[in-house]
Amino acid sequence: MRQNLTSATEDYLKSIYELTLQEERASTNQIAESMGVTPASVTGMLKRLATSDPPLLDYHKHRGVALTSEGERVALEVIRHHRLLELYLHEHLGYAWDEVHDEADRLEHVISEDFEERIAQALGNPLHDPHGDPIPTRELQVVPEAWVRLDELRAGQGAIVQRVGDETPGLLRYLGRIGLTPQARLLVTGYSEFDGNLQLQIEGKTLVLGPGVTRQVFVEVL
Repeated sequence: MRQNLTSATEDYLKSIYELTLQEERASTNQIAESMGVTPASVTGMLKRLATSDPPLLDYHKHRGVALTSEGERVALEVIRHHRLLELYLHEHLGYAWDEVHDEADRLEHVISEDFEERIAQALGNPLHDPHGDPIPTRELQVVPEAWVRLDELRAGQGAIVQRVGDETPGLLRYLGRIGLTPQARLLVTGYSEFDGNLQLQIEGKTLVLGPGVTRQVFVEVL
């Protein structure tokens, strides 16, 4: 069915999937903010996708929206394309990790399943993209990860960085400069209740980071 869907439809399904990872249903306003469109545009699209054959969404006015099993399958397929492309661009074509997201956004809608499989094989069937996000398997399964946000840690806790937010190139460049990248080890040495800042030791350096950064970093607590 995916070949009959527009890029805009796939973007909506992907956005809703990511929004509903934390909550059972996504609101129209949340989707509008995520997509950068008006709530009225979102409502029109949701109604169309909820009445498609088969339905891709479960939508009820004032109750938000959730993906159907078919909608989730499409979203995970697009996400698999996106994250494999990010890793391929980074490892084989020399793109920096802050450059791959937008490029993969453009390509994810047009590659075939055969091309996707060849990329996966060339990369050794990887489990994570350059930013630590899990890559759905060939069967479109995602292994749950028991990671927490860095801003939840307090003094004395050590951790290994597993994933970082990938949609802000400036943030990625900054994280790369300070060494706060997947598999980096860190120790929290201080916490400020006044502003939520964390003091960290990482790779022999002492850093102070605010919530704008620490909320974008996910770690495995040691």
